[in-house]
Amino acid sequence: MLRVLAVDDELPSLEELLYLLNADPRIAGAEGANDATEALRRINRALASGPDGPETIDVVFLDIHMPGLDGLEMARLLTGFARPPLVVFVTAHEGFAVKAFDLKAVDYVLKPVRRERLAEAVRRVAQLRDSAPPIPVHEPDPDHIPVELGGVTRFVPVEDITHVEAQGDYARLHTAAGSHLVRIPLSTLEDRWRSRGFVRIHRRHLVALRHIDELRLDAGTVSVRVGDGELQVSRRHARELRDLLMRRTAG
Repeated sequence: MLRVLAVDDELPSLEELLYLLNADPRIAGAEGANDATEALRRINRALASGPDGPETIDVVFLDIHMPGLDGLEMARLLTGFARPPLVVFVTAHEGFAVKAFDLKAVDYVLKPVRRERLAEAVRRVAQLRDSAPPIPVHEPDPDHIPVELGGVTRFVPVEDITHVEAQGDYARLHTAAGSHLVRIPLSTLEDRWRSRGFVRIHRRHLVALRHIDELRLDAGTVSVRVGDGELQVSRRHARELRDLLMRRTAG
């Protein structure tokens, strides 16, 4: 079953397309976006949830003429993604077919959309997806963590991470070179990296002991200096942190 995102800035066209798509038994669900920016936001969120995540998008049915970022520009951006969805163009203009297929589009459907023609496009998408080799499953690399940046997956060395900040269901990884947002709860990283010298110092912060430069006591409050920043240590975690730092120094 396919999960679909339809993108069109004209609401009547979008509603008609969604109606036809949701009536196709091969489609598990079709949702709409009014512009390319919103569509890219949803696709990034789906990629962050993983290939089997609840927000997976298998194919984008994409208009070409839209204000701001047009359909061809959006499709060009998708070619740089690590796991891009398939693309079907849905447009009133015949003249962009060559450019569309240069961008590896699965199909090019002209408006007004006929049910039979759309069904053929869905058939092509389903056939292509079913014939694609499965994404290989690898054991996680304990020394690196994958992060998505503009559709490109980078692998950040865990040794470079100075501290981690909780942001809802996400965590922001801080390094000397910058920061990266990953869809992993802070509690999961705490369990995973405890043996690598990461310690919880606050409900919102996890810190690598090796990157703590100073422990500061001021009027009953405790903080640590990590690089150019200072992080508060909660009373609950202060004693454990002092003990760990003392043991590390003694060792």
